[in-house]
Amino acid sequence: MERKIITTLDGSTTIQLVNWDECYHSKNGAVQEAQHVFISNGLYLLEGKSVSVLEIGFGTGLNAFVTYLESQKNNYSIDYVGVEAYPVKEDEAFAMNYVETLDASQYENVFKLMHQCSWEERNEISPDFFLTKKQQLFQEIDFVNQFDIVFFDAFGYQVQPELWSTEIFGKMYMALKEKGILVTYAARGVVKRSLLEVGFQVKKMPGPPGKREMMVGFKSV
Repeated sequence: MERKIITTLDGSTTIQLVNWDECYHSKNGAVQEAQHVFISNGLYLLEGKSVSVLEIGFGTGLNAFVTYLESQKNNYSIDYVGVEAYPVKEDEAFAMNYVETLDASQYENVFKLMHQCSWEERNEISPDFFLTKKQQLFQEIDFVNQFDIVFFDAFGYQVQPELWSTEIFGKMYMALKEKGILVTYAARGVVKRSLLEVGFQVKKMPGPPGKREMMVGFKSV
């Protein structure tokens, strides 16, 4: 599948899958989307400062990087697990301009380490941020009662509807601790129905630039 790097409307880059007309992040602003969806309407909803994160779709590492930056600003201790079936190559990842866009030149080595560190191992990125990258299909996930929050950042329903099924969201529900939350950029009715069917309480929130709404699912038991 043809891939190319494009610049989104906030000046940050993403990878476009040309055949699908699908991108790893929003064309309306990759960094803005990551911060709005996964930090402002995700991480900030949690009460504690010690947080376990499961990201569905590690991709370019942007969501992990903005979470790391947040941990440095607000004294979070993060245990981060990113699942990715088809890892992005290092040269593509290093072509992203996230360090520059986020004015985070002092942490450039951190972004590189996130891509250079070993898969299937728990890596110490810093004393308060640990990263485990797992290469597996989302259908193979079998975590139980392990995470405070799920960053659900799979490719869109229009190109991979099977990733937005009750089967997958059931696995997310099982992976979360009691009172855990799932946050996603999606707002489709079919996605909301799947979340509700597996037990989530769902709240629609204002979306990032270019999207009217997004969703947060709360594990009630």
